[in-house]
Amino acid sequence: MQSQPPATALLRTLYGLRWAAVGGQSLTILWATRGFDMGLPAWPLWTAVAVLAVFNVAVYLRLRSSRDAAPAEAFAHVLVDTAVLTWLVAWTGGIANPFASLFLLPIALTAMALPPAWAVAAALSCVGGYMLSVHFGQPLPHLHDRFDLHLAGMAVNFFVSVALVLYFLTRLASARDRRERELGDLRDRFVRNEGILALATHAASVAHELNTPLGTMTLVLDDVDTASLPATTAEDIAMLRRLVDTCRDRVRSLANPADPAASRLVDIGRVLDHWQLVRPTVVLMRSGNVEPQLRVDRTIGHLLLALLNNAADASAANGSQQVDLRLQLDDGMLDGAIRDYGTGFDAQAPFLPVLFRSGKPDGLGVGLALSHAAIEQLGGELDLEEADGGGAVLHFRVPVDARHADATKETTR
Repeated sequence: MQSQPPATALLRTLYGLRWAAVGGQSLTILWATRGFDMGLPAWPLWTAVAVLAVFNVAVYLRLRSSRDAAPAEAFAHVLVDTAVLTWLVAWTGGIANPFASLFLLPIALTAMALPPAWAVAAALSCVGGYMLSVHFGQPLPHLHDRFDLHLAGMAVNFFVSVALVLYFLTRLASARDRRERELGDLRDRFVRNEGILALATHAASVAHELNTPLGTMTLVLDDVDTASLPATTAEDIAMLRRLVDTCRDRVRSLANPADPAASRLVDIGRVLDHWQLVRPTVVLMRSGNVEPQLRVDRTIGHLLLALLNNAADASAANGSQQVDLRLQLDDGMLDGAIRDYGTGFDAQAPFLPVLFRSGKPDGLGVGLALSHAAIEQLGGELDLEEADGGGAVLHFRVPVDARHADATKETTR
């Protein structure tokens, strides 16, 4: 979830606290005038409460807009609260009012949310309000013979202060922990992306070096006269030619992301056929409702190749040649599951975070790191679980452009 600017967050905090203040001030006035029959001036107190309530209604309308608040606007709100508090304290005893310590609250809030200059300005305004309430403060009626009332007010003020301190310090600790988690995720992503960038640079260099020998092999194979060769040899030459073409296409595809004219779409069936051609000994068991003609983003094609290679390597390490692939298309989301028949992994370990930071199970490595980066780029999900009967099942879920899926359906009709 996107975090709010500090000034806007302060406005929302003040908005909630202001309604609590309106309710608390109303109860306090009723409690003092009705419960203890204190001769407090009613109209100045209720006028201040009404002004605060009306102002908060205006703040509610302001918060409904999407415009972010500036520090100056947040400071203006603090000034209004300080002025109302000064007015109330001055009419209810001034420095003798046990709630005079509430002048510290705006200082604490602005120090956490606003730049230092605005926090200092808020502190000066609170100090000024406190001094004004002391100078113009009206003595509390009957306070000279009802000191227990003052003690009761101090007790209430103490519990209110405890609640506010606990609330804001808890929020501050939660924000700190959330920020540390975000920084940890960013560090992990930076390390992973740094390795992927180094791998991509190396792949581009290797692709450049392989392009020339692959072109030479293509010319040599074109010059071979298969008509004079035995049928089995001619079939081997044709197979070799297809493999060279596949390798040449894969090498050229490494440069496609830098070519604006290159198509961003590939057929899933063609991707799987090319992979099966490169790894003919693997038995690929397909299932699901995805048609081979489904055109998807090229990144999804790279994702499938990397995950299938990992699954095939894991199966081969355990003496198996089988890999299961299920592709399901539902509501614009491609839901895939790739199951290998390897030795599995420790299901109790937090697999994916550990994998991308350090160690890896057998058969899982750079391919999965690249796959995780592709999933993040596409806005999808990736998780791994132990398979029944051994091995592992890797699930991925990525969005597919609905226009491409609809075009595929029309083509198959």
